[in-house]
Amino acid sequence: MFSINISSGGAPKNPIDHAMVGAEGIAGDDHDDQEHHGGPQRALCIYSIERIRALRAEGHPVQPGTMGENLTLEGFDSAELKPGDRLSVGQTEIEVTAYTTPCRTIRESFIDGGFTRVLQDRHPGDSRLYARVVRGGSIRRGDPVNLADPVAQGGPGA
Repeated sequence: MFSINISSGGAPKNPIDHAMVGAEGIAGDDHDDQEHHGGPQRALCIYSIERIRALRAEGHPVQPGTMGENLTLEGFDSAELKPGDRLSVGQTEIEVTAYTTPCRTIRESFIDGGFTRVLQDRHPGDSRLYARVVRGGSIRRGDPVNLADPVAQGGPGA
């Protein structure tokens, strides 16, 4: 994992080295808008450094945490994920629940404030994702991120 990010509310979220993750997300992280962010089905927001680098190559001033993501993955492109996929990160297991809908709080990450650049319907694969926590625990910057075994998820062969 490239970065773990938290804030006292809103974006940007700032990097930390390690965290405890529970059903409601990362301990110490908060949200400005409880109606649209947080809760068990949106406990974590995830994105990948690969997507951030692609956006930066287009000229956008995005950085890890500036789009409000809690986990900035590395070596696992978030464009490959979809709702229902499960990931193991450190001691935790998380399940992707939905593509996020970007809002104006992340506009500073984009040229001319064009935050709809990461709207899934317009740019498939460039959206951030929400996830629920299947198994909580400790995570650290640098922890490997792996797609959970489909058999363990009740997938084919289970």
